[in-house]
Amino acid sequence: MSAAASRKVTALRGSGVTLVEAADEFLGTHRAANPNTHRAYTSAIDRTIAHIGGGSRRLSEVADAEIGDALASLWGGCAPATWNRNRAAVSSWLAWCSTKKRWAAPSVPAEAERRRENVDHTKSVAKTKLERLLSRRDIPLRDKTLYRMLYESAARAAEILSLNVQDLENRKAPLTSKGGDTEWVY
Repeated sequence: MSAAASRKVTALRGSGVTLVEAADEFLGTHRAANPNTHRAYTSAIDRTIAHIGGGSRRLSEVADAEIGDALASLWGGCAPATWNRNRAAVSSWLAWCSTKKRWAAPSVPAEAERRRENVDHTKSVAKTKLERLLSRRDIPLRDKTLYRMLYESAARAAEILSLNVQDLENRKAPLTSKGGDTEWVY
């Protein structure tokens, strides 16, 4: 028996899995159980798949550089937090494919590294400073009311400015917050 005949050829496990099949299986796991996580992961992964050639392409055929190019093309000009969020979603998916499922999968290349996010170190205004501001006679009552409501409610300025006097009921008013939820300010 020759050496060539005695070698055993084994196919990579999952080498025939398509990008969409891999994505669907990953999105069905506990990692994407939270609805917000599922939405964000689905968006990032689906856009990446579309950019690298569509869902019928095999996962094992995709190169690391293609993943990096897709990330750079889709989110390269975005804010660091957006880049990091989408990069993490794609990275988590690909890592799951290669470690949990042992599929031949690309990875996020080193040049597509996380970006440093700017941290906001703004502190809130001290209550004594606000009281001093509200006691000044040269500031109109409307502005004082706006400052007080913003400070006490922690609502966004656009939400407070959208209120009408007619909205007030027993010293409270409904606001439509970011995301469409109705909240009350007092």
